[in-house]
Amino acid sequence: MVPVSVGGIAQSALLTDHLLAYYRRLSETRLTVVDVETTGSRPGEARVIEIAVVQGSLAEGITYESTFLVNAEVQVPSTITRLTGITSAMVAGGAAADGVWQTLRSPLEQGILTGHNLAFDYRFIQEEYRRLGVDFQRSEAQRFCTVILSRLLLADLPSRSLPQLVRHFGFDVGRSHRALADTKACWLLANLLIERLVNTSDDVLRQQFAQQWVPVREAVKVFDCSRVELQQQLDARGCDRRTSRRGNRHMYRRGDIETLYQELYPPSRSLNLSP
Repeated sequence: MVPVSVGGIAQSALLTDHLLAYYRRLSETRLTVVDVETTGSRPGEARVIEIAVVQGSLAEGITYESTFLVNAEVQVPSTITRLTGITSAMVAGGAAADGVWQTLRSPLEQGILTGHNLAFDYRFIQEEYRRLGVDFQRSEAQRFCTVILSRLLLADLPSRSLPQLVRHFGFDVGRSHRALADTKACWLLANLLIERLVNTSDDVLRQQFAQQWVPVREAVKVFDCSRVELQQQLDARGCDRRTSRRGNRHMYRRGDIETLYQELYPPSRSLNLSP
């Protein structure tokens, strides 16, 4: 088998143990935290109009910080202005898009690229570099989404949205939905989560991780079967199942998925150990 992805990180046979190893390494690693504000939700159609980057480690603190209003020569929709406070006039006075992305290429290629719902920011960053003829790629092992870890460690909270977490933890970062404020909030959250993880035993963390709801479409990547076949096997074992509110996505507990995997595949079938 090849490396697979459950919960956003490539895994091997003992999924939770490799998640733990991956997250524990973050405490000794440089994080490059990023947030973008955009004119819409589709990278091929919308543009980045503001970006902030904060870089550092738990040991050193913040060692690099930059933020730019980006003049991508586009109008800012009124819905985005209401959300962010960014106007077309502000963007028109910002730095030229090409120059911003050339300036940020080096820091964005260093450390572990980190964000809250990082997939959104990552797709936009890739698209902006594509416009410049640059293939911007960071492997899954070089990406860290604080939403995913929040779901594992903060499952008791009613919401893991960044504005809600800012209020819950009292982060003093300024207005949400501005790039620098959200980047600093994500930096503080990442530090809090990693410190909590480092100071919690593996046994307790395994219990927490086992309760995570994983979509079948992600879980099936570690099995030699179809989604329907996997769902049938989990249902036959009486595993808990829920359906997400966003679409008809069936989800099962990570612990049940791992138990089934270990039953079906002997250790000799273990996957590649890369994180």
